[in-house]
Amino acid sequence: MALQGPLRGIALKLASVVVFMTMATLIKLVADRVPAGEVVFFRSAFAMPVILVWLAATRSLGAGLRTDSYIGHLWRGLAGTTAMVFSFAGYGLLPLPEVTAIGYAAPILTVVFAAMFLGEEVRAFRILTVALGLLGVLVILSPRLTAMEAEGLGAREALGAVVVLTGAVFAALAQVFIRKLVASETTSAIVFYFSMNAAILSLVTLPFGWVWPDAVTAAILIACGLLGGIGQILLTSAYRSADASVVAPFDYASMLLALAIGYVGFGEVPTPAVIGGAALVILAGILIIWRERQLGLERARQRRSMTP
Repeated sequence: MALQGPLRGIALKLASVVVFMTMATLIKLVADRVPAGEVVFFRSAFAMPVILVWLAATRSLGAGLRTDSYIGHLWRGLAGTTAMVFSFAGYGLLPLPEVTAIGYAAPILTVVFAAMFLGEEVRAFRILTVALGLLGVLVILSPRLTAMEAEGLGAREALGAVVVLTGAVFAALAQVFIRKLVASETTSAIVFYFSMNAAILSLVTLPFGWVWPDAVTAAILIACGLLGGIGQILLTSAYRSADASVVAPFDYASMLLALAIGYVGFGEVPTPAVIGGAALVILAGILIIWRERQLGLERARQRRSMTP
């Protein structure tokens, strides 16, 4: 029997988590020999055929290509492409679970940026959850930042922490631009134009030393793009099938996968700081999602009470 409603949304979300973590694993395999900007190009360019086929199959091709705000898509593309460059560079500098944990800062920072740039109201509960999340990020980063003045591996990992956190900052900015785009643009257009713009914008990094990949590396890079496209489709479908408050918490299943893949595939043992800090960030993220759901239910009740 086919899954319906929330169960379908949860299943699609978990499938997207598995696909994106597989993509992250492949990126980590080539991160030490392929520049991050080049990885972004393959990730975006080879996602586009998958997305176009999906749009055609769902009869959304016209909506996916139509836009009233290309400048808005461009700003989102700039922020999102920059986020990917920094995040992908981090895979070559830090263990997989640590990159994943620091990346969880993006939804926390989105709350801050939405208040700063979109004028969204931030109540005491949100302030406390954001503070909790940022505390978790500091716990994760503290061992790396104290090694900033060291040499060798310590300095490399300290740089990695700063690089990945920078990626999270730009990912949060990209979410702010998406919040502005959804007022006038379809989901199909947002998905398509991001991949197109990211592929084009990543070419700016050409002067920074792209390499000609061998057959195996090229296959891995192409697979990253195909998986990225499939993951985006699964993610979009998940949010169409169930409320965001139901689906979003399952994003944190990626931490379990990152721990398992990091340990089995790369021999990475997470530190207590990573585990403890990730737990605080995840808790903060879930509390924000829960609070958004409560506010949404409250607004819905108010609308019903005002209906004659």
